[in-house]
Amino acid sequence: MMAFSMTSPADVIKDLSQRAKRRRIDAGITQRELAARAGVSYGSLRLFEETGKISLEALAKIAFVLEAEAEFEQLFPPRPPKTIEDVIDRPARQRVRRK
Repeated sequence: MMAFSMTSPADVIKDLSQRAKRRRIDAGITQRELAARAGVSYGSLRLFEETGKISLEALAKIAFVLEAEAEFEQLFPPRPPKTIEDVIDRPARQRVRRK
């Protein structure tokens, strides 16, 4: 059975920034140290931890330093097949056309 989450995108972003902050603190790394190791500006890191706003590239860099890069593989997994046609070996679609 699937669990449905009643959170908004803003809630997801805020939770993500708080988990990253907690992971940084648990690792004993200051904001300045993390920013330097990740190659992102100190201001960007502070803004991320306070508001959740950050570029995807900077987030990925921070994740590598915090040893959380593997979690990115869990984003957007392929959908399980629904029909036999989904299982048949054929080329993957590259785009969607309107009907």
